[in-house]
Order: sequence, then C-alpha cells, then structure tokens
Amino acid sequence: MGHLGIPVNRTTSGGTRIRRATARDARRLTRIVRSSRAYEGPYAPMTAGYRIGPDYIETHEVFVAVEEATASGPPERVLGFYALLLAEAELDLMFVSDDAQGRGLGRLLAAHLADRAREAGLTGVRVVAHPPSEGFYLTVGARRTGTVYARPPAVMFDRPEMILPVA
Repeated sequence: MGHLGIPVNRTTSGGTRIRRATARDARRLTRIVRSSRAYEGPYAPMTAGYRIGPDYIETHEVFVAVEEATASGPPERVLGFYALLLAEAELDLMFVSDDAQGRGLGRLLAAHLADRAREAGLTGVRVVAHPPSEGFYLTVGARRTGTVYARPPAVMFDRPEMILPVA
C-alpha cells in the first residue's frame, strides 16, 4: 500500500495502472493539458500553446495513469499524469483528462507521487496549485503555506502554495 492507503505500481480493479511516461506520450500529455476544462475562461492563457515535449519527459519524473488495453479494445489510453521536479522537490504538473475525472485517478496519482518522492528521499513536495484545485490537494494531505502572486502576462492570478508531506 502506498500513501493514502492506495495501491501503487500495479493495476487497479478498474484496469488502471501508473507507469513512467515515455517520449511517445508527449502528444497525449499535451492534449490533456490543452483540453482541460479547468483552464477555461480567465485561466485559458496558462495552457494556450502549452507543450510537453519528449525532452521534458526524459529530463523529469513524469508518470502516467493508463487504462489497460483489452484484447478486443483500443490500445492503452492515458487518463492523467504528474511531473515531479526532484531537484526542486516540487510538483510541476498534475492533470486528469476531463472524461476520466471522478474515478479517483487524482488520488491515485497523488499517492504515487508521495511514494516516489519518499523513495527519492524527500520529506515534502511543494505544490503551487491552480486555484480551483486547492481543495483537491488539501484532501490528499497538503497544507497551505502561502500564496504565489500573479506575474502577468504569464500568470494572471494568484495561486495557493502548499506543501504535501510525504515522510
């Protein structure tokens, strides 16, 4: 069992597992970011033109939640992902595709993140969250530590800063 009592690194009863991302996943991860309904309206500039490239995946700890392929079905489908910057002890990205939300994938990814951070010797992970996501991070154990203020034109809104303890 991992952090939060959720099994990690194996297939769940729903046929979802977490694996290390590969360069081949770059387009799918970019699509998840750019199509996120959480980034509509005033948040749209944050993801407009955003790209996750193969070099980013090879440089950072990027893990994907995938729905296993079945013999008669389509190939594996990427449902969500996270990117951990180990040197900075910071969560850079976490997204669950809109059509996969409400299935516990965010919690599964957060548990995997905590386990991976702990394995790397970290005691906590900094999270600068998209404001509507703050409640999610609080439910998985993060604590609010401050605010990261807007830096126009790149970021037009203040964001909650948190620490996710993993030790």
